[in-house]
Amino acid sequence: MNTTNTMCQSCGMPLSKDPKGGGTNIDGSNNRDYCSYCYQSGKFTFVGKVEDFQEHCRQKMIEGGHSKIMSWLLTRGMKRLKRWK
Repeated sequence: MNTTNTMCQSCGMPLSKDPKGGGTNIDGSNNRDYCSYCYQSGKFTFVGKVEDFQEHCRQKMIEGGHSKIMSWLLTRGMKRLKRWK
C-alpha cells in the first residue's frame, strides 16, 4: 500500500502543484502530508477553524485567478482532510 499523499491534508491542493514539494518538519525535513503554504517548520501557517480556513483559501484562489464558483467548490471537501478530522 502506498501511503504517500497526493494532496495536502490541510487545504487539498495537489502536492504536484507545490513549488517546494511539500511542507517542512521542525527539523527541516520534507513533510508530504501538507503543502509548503500550510505547513512550515513543523507548524501550520493558519490557526483557526476549518470554516475560516475555507474562506481564507477561497479568497486566495480568487486572487490567483480562479472563479468564485470554482474556488467555493474546491474548498468544500476540506472538512474531510486529515488535519480537520
